[in-house]
Amino acid sequence: MISAVLPLSSFGQALPEGPPGAILHTDGGVWVNGYEAHDSSAVFAGDVIETKSGSSANLTLEGSTVLLAPESISKFQGDLLELDHGGVSVTTTTTFKVRVNCILVVPVLNQWTQYAVADLNGTVDVSARKLDVNVEHERGRGKEVTQPQPPQERASVHEGEQKSYSETQLCGAAARPTTAGQGISPKWIAAGAGAAGAGILLLLLVHGGGSNPKPPISPSSF
Repeated sequence: MISAVLPLSSFGQALPEGPPGAILHTDGGVWVNGYEAHDSSAVFAGDVIETKSGSSANLTLEGSTVLLAPESISKFQGDLLELDHGGVSVTTTTTFKVRVNCILVVPVLNQWTQYAVADLNGTVDVSARKLDVNVEHERGRGKEVTQPQPPQERASVHEGEQKSYSETQLCGAAARPTTAGQGISPKWIAAGAGAAGAGILLLLLVHGGGSNPKPPISPSSF
């Protein structure tokens, strides 16, 4: 009787109709839109997720799982994650994407793909664990250009490879936001690579990393 009357969302796990959502799993030390999140919290497009030092989180949605490293700030956008700072590891069968400023990382195939993205010190590291990913430079985002340019430029990171890209060279020295979201302290964005670097690099190594990092790639490499 009760299950016939109450919607599934009343039980806290099913996502409501509308834009794609996800379930955030955490053991603490994770904030959503400036408020501490509990395990199995629902998040939706536009929600800002922040992980503190020593705390990580998992996003699960249809066909994809995203591991957020400690001291990361990101915005969930339904079919992609906007990474402001930190690192993520993605497993997807639905071409779930990660964007860092004007740099967009996209699985090549709509098949089981694993990859990791880290944004530290203005360098974006992309590692392909299972199958290939494309790294697209979206000309409509980031720094202004004085001459007409194609809407996108693309490079590939093949399975087993790791490549680095200079965010400043590709996107320009755009001002970073002073806050990650309502109620979030600016100190998390300013945490930098010092404290966050160890946790993010550990995440990348644990999830298949091990290749030697390469020098940042200039825009001419696209």
